[in-house]
Amino acid sequence: FMYPSHHPWVLLHPTSSPPPGGLLPRHMDTVVQMVEALESSLTSLEVVELVRSLGGCSTPGCRLLLGEPPEMPPTPPDLSHDQWLFLNQLFHPEDTGAILAADGSSVTLGPLFAGMEVGLKMSTGWSSPTTKPPVDPLYAVTLTEALGMSFLLARGGHQATLGPHGCWDNVDDPQNYTLMGPPSPIHDAVVNGAMDGVLLGGQLAQEATSLANLLQGYYGMANGMEKGRPPSSYRRRDFGVLTRLEKLEEEVVAMLKVLKDLPATQELLEDVEEEEMVAVAHRAAKDFTQVYVECPAIMPRCMWGARPYRGTPKPLNLPLSSIYIHHTFIPSTPCWTFSSCARAMRSIQKFHQDTRGWDDIGYSFVVGSDGYLYQGRGWHWVGAHTKGYNSKGFGVSYIGDFSSTLPHPDTISLVRDVLLSCAVRTGMLQANYTLRGHRQMGHTDCPGDSLFQEIKTWKGFQ
Repeated sequence: FMYPSHHPWVLLHPTSSPPPGGLLPRHMDTVVQMVEALESSLTSLEVVELVRSLGGCSTPGCRLLLGEPPEMPPTPPDLSHDQWLFLNQLFHPEDTGAILAADGSSVTLGPLFAGMEVGLKMSTGWSSPTTKPPVDPLYAVTLTEALGMSFLLARGGHQATLGPHGCWDNVDDPQNYTLMGPPSPIHDAVVNGAMDGVLLGGQLAQEATSLANLLQGYYGMANGMEKGRPPSSYRRRDFGVLTRLEKLEEEVVAMLKVLKDLPATQELLEDVEEEEMVAVAHRAAKDFTQVYVECPAIMPRCMWGARPYRGTPKPLNLPLSSIYIHHTFIPSTPCWTFSSCARAMRSIQKFHQDTRGWDDIGYSFVVGSDGYLYQGRGWHWVGAHTKGYNSKGFGVSYIGDFSSTLPHPDTISLVRDVLLSCAVRTGMLQANYTLRGHRQMGHTDCPGDSLFQEIKTWKGFQ
């Protein structure tokens, strides 16, 4: 979002980024390599200020707290011409600025680097500009300004407030990122960048360090974390631990009050009284928390490379009353990375369509050990997971053979503690749902002896 002179708040979010003209792939690895090159001659603070000169902090609130952007320098000697063009493009107003991280998440760089700049400045004893009321600069430059304005502008009900997710044209060589619906100021890549900006900015405030090393450690590199998950795959959990609902609501209210006194947004908020600001902030914080903290991240079909559905899907009559737990058996090994889980999804779908002769992958959702759920038939379409009961419940399958071992505790928790409560809160699943293993509904050993014993302890098991 940006502010042309003829209007104090105009949202510009294209549904896809413009063709990059054969430039570098939009992987986080590419960004880390450039940051590493820049840090060979610049301080970390100078690197984030360079990003700000390209447009990484273009909103009134962000400029108030971090200052007007420095003058854009010529091509830094540490970057090639193509790298400099690439970095410039990421902050162009017509670009989403999204990057694909190794964990499969899409991240917008503006709020990420703004949060890191605040953290670096705080580590030196920096005091942010005084505002009335005071705001937490780490949240203001990453999330609360955009979140508050998104919900304020949507009061008439004619504009999206959160989301949508997006997909890349090619996850191996990502160039174009397309949003899967009407854009809001807080689409999924912005949310990921904002949460990461808060988390990494908080780390830098405690101890300044090399940005390249920080980013590399946080995101993992080149989809290669086969021995475990990168910290970025825990962003929702970690952000939720750090940022309670009350804190987020308080910061959105404070930010709206500050914006009401800024020349660029004064006209837009002049008729908005404090009571309405509080109501907007309450809804914004509540909806954001439900969608991005209390509910799990779900990889859409276009991200894992799904084939089209064959035929016409049948809609479910929501909310459903049951959940059926499965394991894939084959693949028998849990997948620990986005790339390996996406491959497993394509393999399962191929088997279901070509060998079983089904219209699509049968499961509603599939659980990777990389920290993500993968959309199969999804929330709205009848699956082919539990014969005779496909229209009565969702089928959720863990990737792996769990006859004698259990999924990682975090992977168990993803369904038991996050997905099920999310499904109830969002009206997909009845509050008094029943949960069963596949073997209870047919002649099968699924979901394996170990996993079946585990789910006996879950809420709703019958």
